[in-house]
Amino acid sequence: MVRENEIRQGERAVAPPPPTDAGLVFIGVIRTPWTSRMVTPRQGRADGPVCRIEVFDPWREALAGVAAFERLEVLYWLHLSRRDLVMQSPANDGSTRGTFALRSPVRPNPIGTSIATLVGFEGATLLVKGMDCVDGTPLLDLKPDRELFKPIAPPQTGDFEIG
Repeated sequence: MVRENEIRQGERAVAPPPPTDAGLVFIGVIRTPWTSRMVTPRQGRADGPVCRIEVFDPWREALAGVAAFERLEVLYWLHLSRRDLVMQSPANDGSTRGTFALRSPVRPNPIGTSIATLVGFEGATLLVKGMDCVDGTPLLDLKPDRELFKPIAPPQTGDFEIG
């Protein structure tokens, strides 16, 4: 059984450097039916429950035009996550991988993302499906799903070269 904040065999934690202010602003809060990480789904599902994204003033005006998109990329701060593991054993099977090779919520900067399906609005509150975070998670940003956009210009020679 997985326990919150445990360090499993093979995992390694480090002492992180002191934080510096990146200037992040929480623009809202996400309301979900899950009150603990232990019961929150590992990945959001399009057929999951309707969740609420409440956008705070003065950011509500930024919702103009959002209704035109069926899917949104939701970025949020995983405020309950530890931030010190560099090696993790996600399946607790004895194998380990580096944090950056995982989608684990345990990260140096615990930013979560979900592709949410927009199902409605209640004022400045978006009703969405597809979330995978605990109730009360701070909202960082909303963007239309990048899959809904086409490239602005055709590919040019050298666009994909790594130098």
